[in-house]
Amino acid sequence: MLSDKRTGEMTVYMITLNDYLYSGDTLLRILHNYSEDLRKDARKNKNEIDLAHCNFLLQITELLEHNDFLTAQSQKIREFYKYMAREYPFLAFTFKGRIKSLIRAEEKFNGYIVEYIYDYHMEHGTYPSVSEIRNRLSCFRDLIAYRIVIAMPKCHLKSGQDREKEEEKYLYEIANALPEFLEERGFTVEPTRGVMESSSEFMKDEVRPYYRDYIMGKSPQDYRSLHITFYDNSSRCFVEVQLRTKSMDDVAEIGPANHLGYEKGQDKARSRRDAIPEGECVYFDEAYERGMRLQKLELSKVDVNMFTAVNNSLINDGCGLFRGRLILPYEHLSRFQNDLID
Repeated sequence: MLSDKRTGEMTVYMITLNDYLYSGDTLLRILHNYSEDLRKDARKNKNEIDLAHCNFLLQITELLEHNDFLTAQSQKIREFYKYMAREYPFLAFTFKGRIKSLIRAEEKFNGYIVEYIYDYHMEHGTYPSVSEIRNRLSCFRDLIAYRIVIAMPKCHLKSGQDREKEEEKYLYEIANALPEFLEERGFTVEPTRGVMESSSEFMKDEVRPYYRDYIMGKSPQDYRSLHITFYDNSSRCFVEVQLRTKSMDDVAEIGPANHLGYEKGQDKARSRRDAIPEGECVYFDEAYERGMRLQKLELSKVDVNMFTAVNNSLINDGCGLFRGRLILPYEHLSRFQNDLID
């Protein structure tokens, strides 16, 4: 039950994604039903943020229903894979793409609302307008993402070389080449407007405005990566590319950035709830509640077509509910498996 101080009324029921996860439906049917009911409720209550939420769900639906463009898009990305294989035959690297899972996308959408309203309230002592919240939500650009992970085999290191430093140097070198390479193939690189701008000596000045550098600008839980966003003019959608070394990827996937990040995320969400009294901002209340319900979800009890879980760790996801649907899994092992390079 949610209260709204603007009207003095109590909201008895709020539509959440959780309500649609126990009927055995396909992911697409869940998306259709959830967005349709949410849209009806948003129109009834004149809730513009929920209408924006519906449009966001429509983007995910369109991606899953009309994904033929991914073949052409992934082939262009694959050209960069072939470029790297030619230029860096001594490196091992992987290329992976994914469409963000429904649960992760829903968590992030609501998390954006909670974070923005909280930060705005802490700075101004009041709450942002609907238009300001909607503008913040327009920053969601990673429904499709690709990740490049590189590693330097020890046999290729010269005496006295530090493996991590060598990998980092090559990572920035690859990052320097990526924007121009993809722009020549129909992508437009998006500026970060100063957010996490790189201070690395290895990054060229001409590409510096386009990267969010989580390597030089350390983030919580030791997460380290380079992020860049492109607009694919052919498919008319945004694409994020992440570049990491294998050790950075380990920290993100199985290290502190993964495990501690979840626990600290819950603590931060609770502290934000304490700072924003319930009923003062309905948009915060609803986004917070939707996010917390997803965090408490027991996946073993979920009934979704092509999805099975023993618990929240042992998961077989064939539909993209909890884990992103894979695009373009390419692997390049170092062409030279010993220290003799012809």
